[in-house]
Amino acid sequence: MRLTFIGAAQEVTGSCLLVEADDVRFLVDCGMFQGGREARARNLKAWPFDPRQIDFVLLTHAHIDHSGLLPRLCALGFRGPILTTRATVDLLSVMLLDSAFIQESEWARAQRQRARQPWADAPALLYTVAQAQACLEQLQGTSYDEDVQPHASVRCRFRDAGHILGSAILEVWVSEMGRSRKLVFSGDLGQPGRPIVRDPTPIDSADVLVVESTYGNRLHRPLGETIDELVFVIEDTLRRRQGNIIIPAFALGRTQELLHLLLDLCRRGKLPRLQVFVDSPMANKVTEITWHHKEFLDEESRALLSLRRTHPEWMDLRFTRSVEESMALNRIKAGAIIISASGMCDAGRIKHHLRHHLGRPECAIVIIGFQAAGTLGRRLVDGDKRVRLFGEEIRVRASIHTIGGLSAHADQVALLNWLKRFESAPQRNFVVHGEAQTACGFADRIADELGWSVEAPAPGTRIDL
Repeated sequence: MRLTFIGAAQEVTGSCLLVEADDVRFLVDCGMFQGGREARARNLKAWPFDPRQIDFVLLTHAHIDHSGLLPRLCALGFRGPILTTRATVDLLSVMLLDSAFIQESEWARAQRQRARQPWADAPALLYTVAQAQACLEQLQGTSYDEDVQPHASVRCRFRDAGHILGSAILEVWVSEMGRSRKLVFSGDLGQPGRPIVRDPTPIDSADVLVVESTYGNRLHRPLGETIDELVFVIEDTLRRRQGNIIIPAFALGRTQELLHLLLDLCRRGKLPRLQVFVDSPMANKVTEITWHHKEFLDEESRALLSLRRTHPEWMDLRFTRSVEESMALNRIKAGAIIISASGMCDAGRIKHHLRHHLGRPECAIVIIGFQAAGTLGRRLVDGDKRVRLFGEEIRVRASIHTIGGLSAHADQVALLNWLKRFESAPQRNFVVHGEAQTACGFADRIADELGWSVEAPAPGTRIDL
């Protein structure tokens, strides 16, 4: 049996892992690379395998860095099933079509630029909306904790990862030469005790373990302290400084959890009635899907959702629909919280809101999610005083607040606690989905604290088991 670490190896985006045994080849995730100038070239680069020879794909969740290259995989000849949870199937009908629309729009913009500047490079189109739509036909949804058999020699089970709606840990049993080995892929693990989704499911055994390490080098602030900080920023910006708050938030997961927290703070009287705008068509659709799948929500979230219907006075919440409504938000000079995608500030409507607000010292930018190296969000977190948006250099005068305690990823302690639930050490352990220093450092921490033999493979590493 062989594992090939194609993406999210000593990096955070582009999750993709190839598993090969005697008579089967399958992928765990097929994600898009994000951030940095080289991301598009990496997404266009051929995989180290023929898509036509892949039997099936197991998908941990709907975030684009795990699912975003599925349409390209199918367009290049993959014809097998893509197995994932039913909630993820619903979410992908929004996520992949939105991603494809962005690909087409950027390609069309590049063609217009090339018409004006014939010497300019014209990047190839990653995939089209039609190709993304065709890819959706290959999705097969399953329930948590249900055994499925995508191949004669493979059995698998999806367990709740507590990261976003529908996210899964994979338990996979592969038979080879009369021997069965159990592989466990953590996917992205959530932080216990967070709103909306349930806590990650503990796993008791594995022969081979692949675990994420996004925040394997740090601890999140306690949720209570995080909420206090959020309350302070809101009151200071909206009341004292008379500005607006701009929050870049992933349309899937971050936006829904943030709305939950804001609504709960208004319900408890911690904040006065707020004027909140969600300016992301995709976030609007994802929020509807989230409320539809009440069976996956934690008890507190289901209760709060029921209460909101009878208490609309708690928060003035509006979802923008059209481009005109989005543009109108930038005429509001004070008193608004605008939540918009993308979460790393590299695409979508958030860039327009940053363009209008970064130069205003009375305003605040609140960063609540991981920012990959090379992204605009990362530059803001790192303290850059000037950034470039739509060809214009903008001086950063707004206050920048990083509230990491709202992360959907488990921190170092939560990751270690999840690993400690294994009854015995897996024979082989691999750390992925973390920047190089973080992944290698977390591997060392596991070795020191648990006594396990651990590796943090580099991109392209092939491991014979």
